[in-house]
Parts: sequence; C-alpha cells; structure tokens
Amino acid sequence: MKNFNLKSFCKINLTLNVIKKLNNGYHSIQSLVTFCGIHDNISIQKNSQFKKDSILFTGKFKNGINKNDNTITKLLYFLRKKRLLKEKYFKITVKKNIPHGSGLGGGSSNAATILNFLNYYMSLKINKKELYKIAAQIGSDTPINLYKKNTLITGVKDKFFRFNRRLGLNILIVYPNIICSTKKIFLTNKNFSKLKKKFNYNKIKKREFISFLIRSNNDLEAAVIGFYPKIRKIIDLIKSQNGCYFSRISGSGSACIGIFSNKRSAIYTQKLIKLKFPKYWCVVSKTI
Repeated sequence: MKNFNLKSFCKINLTLNVIKKLNNGYHSIQSLVTFCGIHDNISIQKNSQFKKDSILFTGKFKNGINKNDNTITKLLYFLRKKRLLKEKYFKITVKKNIPHGSGLGGGSSNAATILNFLNYYMSLKINKKELYKIAAQIGSDTPINLYKKNTLITGVKDKFFRFNRRLGLNILIVYPNIICSTKKIFLTNKNFSKLKKKFNYNKIKKREFISFLIRSNNDLEAAVIGFYPKIRKIIDLIKSQNGCYFSRISGSGSACIGIFSNKRSAIYTQKLIKLKFPKYWCVVSKTI
C-alpha cells in the first residue's frame, strides 16, 4: 500500500440540546451538526518493516494528545480484536490543525476517516450497520463523522437524520486555548430541553433556517462559562458585530463559533479578535 493522504474535517454543533441523563451515565442529546473546511491532514501507509503501528502527531495542536491512547489507537486495537486487520500494521502521521478538546470533533473525525479508508482500501467488507457499531465503540461523535453530511442527532438512541443540502454558512471559529473535559461539562450541566420536532431541512427556506438557528442554543454553554468566564466575553464580542446572526460554543466547548451573513463581516471580526486576544486561534471558514 502506497502512502495515502486523507482530509479529516472539523465538526460544528450549530445547536445542542440536552434531553435527559441516561441510566448508563451518558446523556441523550438533540443536535444539528455540520462540517466546515478546516481539517486535519492524515498520512497513512503500511508499516512493513515492524509488526507494530507507528502513530505520530504533528502540527500546531499536537500537544495534549496521548500517542499511545487516542481514537486512532483505539480503532486499530478494536479492528484487530474483531480479527479484521489480522497482521497488518500502519505508519500514520496526523497533522493537527483542529484544536484538541475544543468541541470541534477532531479526534472523532480522525478515527472515522481512517475507519472509512481501511474499510475501502483494505477491502474489510464492513457493512454500513457494522461500521456504525464499530465507530460507536471509539466515541459518541465518531459515527457522526463517518459521513461529512449535515446531520441531525435526533435525541433517540442511535438515530441520525442526514440531509444533503449545502448550507454555505460563513463561520468564524475562536479557540481560547482551553481544553474542555466533555465528561466534566455534562456532569455539571443543569440545562435540559424538551425533544424538538424534526422538520424538513432540505426544503426549508434559508431565511427560515437562519431564524431557527438564531432561536436555538447550546444547553452546555452555561456550564462551560461557569468554569471559564472568559468564554462569555468572546461570545458577546462576536455576537455584537455587524453581520453576525448568532454566536455560541460548539459541542462541549471551548471553541466559540459565530455565523455571519457575509464573509467580509466574518473576516473583520476575526481581525478584531486577533487584536484583542492575540494568543487565541481564530479562523474564518465555510460550511461544506
């Protein structure tokens, strides 16, 4: 197998509502998820010289990732446990352009991207249903990342609704160099919502869709701000700018997002953020 280069895209939670706490300690959530152009770069090839995997993380956000215990090592271990990979080992290099612990799903996306790649190029013949089951063993967000389509997490166990419409949203992402513990945020969350009725995302007019997003929220935001008050300042600053529809955290934080009516306003706000918070990671992208 020659060297392959893969793109592992960034996940964005446009909305997130916590419905209830489950008996297993996890939570049922309803969330509208999209993806943007920011991505990690993954290089993968067979490691024929040694009977072990070589996994290397490089890039701006390599720090804080355990090279021996991460979503990729978990995936490879699980596939071998299921006797799907047998004696095949790999050399994998991941250039981390997506911040770790930011609520942008970088680790889940890495695992899902490699799982899809191995299933296709190694002819593992894993069907779609089994693919989802394997992904769910790696992390709760990994099944969502198997397909880079807009996705509604319905709040009903293992039920996703994918829709093909390209949203084309101008998005600003600000990462304040805080690694959020998803478990800690969910444990301290006190905001719960009722299950909202699903509507046809493929047919709704853009103006109505934006209006729906503006009225929506992220239930975990209060818990995140409780730990890290500076995040409120970022959200309020983004929200106050011309052309900004709304601003909130993605996932369980700490990344803050702003959705803008035009790219120029998003870039202007990016420059403002960089002036006020020069050490923060701040990018403008578009949903895919």
